[in-house]
Amino acid sequence: MLNKKTIILGVTGGIAAYKAADLASKLIQSGASVRVIMTRNAQEFITPLTFEAITSSAVVTDMFQTAAEHRINHIALAEIADAVLIAPATADIMAKLATGIADDMLTTTVLATRAPVILAPSMHTQMYQNPVTQENESRLKARGFYIIPPATGRLASGGYGPGRLPDTEVIIGHLKAVLGRSGDLAGMNIIVTAGGTQEPIDPVRVITNRSSGKMGYAIAEAARDRGARVTLISAPVSIPAPPVVDIIRVETAVQMKEAVQRAVSGADALIMAAAVADFQARDIAENKIKKEKGNLTLELTGTPDILAELNGDFLKIGFAAESQDLLENAQRKLIAKKLDLIVANNITEENSGFGSDTNKVTLIDKNGVVQNLPLLSKREVADRILDQVVRLLNLKKSNNNPAQKNTPA
Repeated sequence: MLNKKTIILGVTGGIAAYKAADLASKLIQSGASVRVIMTRNAQEFITPLTFEAITSSAVVTDMFQTAAEHRINHIALAEIADAVLIAPATADIMAKLATGIADDMLTTTVLATRAPVILAPSMHTQMYQNPVTQENESRLKARGFYIIPPATGRLASGGYGPGRLPDTEVIIGHLKAVLGRSGDLAGMNIIVTAGGTQEPIDPVRVITNRSSGKMGYAIAEAARDRGARVTLISAPVSIPAPPVVDIIRVETAVQMKEAVQRAVSGADALIMAAAVADFQARDIAENKIKKEKGNLTLELTGTPDILAELNGDFLKIGFAAESQDLLENAQRKLIAKKLDLIVANNITEENSGFGSDTNKVTLIDKNGVVQNLPLLSKREVADRILDQVVRLLNLKKSNNNPAQKNTPA
């Protein structure tokens, strides 16, 4: 997503300016080309040399720097940008941009670019909540600027409230979402489930599985980065929620079924990456079951089969985590649940399956087309799955529009 993209990083004079160094570093690690513009006040908090060392590019600090120093001006920066990201964005810079004032290199570059402009406000809570700042933010949004909501937490002043610069990963997530707005899933409504459900035995104990949720979360992020509106229905996990994704948190299979049934109305595709528990306790103890001598016998009943019970005009993609007879079991599940595509992985494979950051899967569609993928990162697997989703959605669109199929080339 960020590979070979040119990001103009604007750094303004707030205490959070030091965090912009980590942001620049992470953008570079993602393959982006980063050019930094610093305001005069920003240089009071962090030196240009820091960003020059990170980006291997000269930092622009003055409108009147000589061409010999930088060989680039604000018009050139504006033209090469794929996005302009201002982090931190102070109340001062927001006021200037809201009123059209261009009196430094950063504001003139913003006014000269056609690239999307993303602001990450960072300031004291009272300053952020001041009606003037809120009015400026509303003006900027109305003019097409993208505003990342500030985080809530402990501030440099010692206070607590909204106004913190969001974490680097959150800012980059928003940046990717903006850059992906015209992707091949633009306008699509994708529902993703993730994590392992937890079926209570008593107030303390549950029946669950080893799912980490990493695969489903990777799919949600990848779909977001390709322009989709994503709803992530998540069982309990220990990984952070991806930004710019609607998240619905559930615990049990029944709760997940109800959430999925509500979410698929108007959906284009459901990708069921969650590991839903197959069994639940018939009777849930009201109080904690005490450890006694002898054995404890639990009577279990089956949980709802979410995919099998769902019908609608949307793609259904399922997962088959198997320890034996991978293809046979996956194809049986594909047919029984009337799926358009199934993702099969052998959980006994090294570095594949539950908890790992990689996966080795086989994709099988309803026409019997089999695609064996090598061991890949879960994000790479997510994009391969979404490649098939795009293909199937285009095929469905073509089949629903006979005139399009018969149009001469």
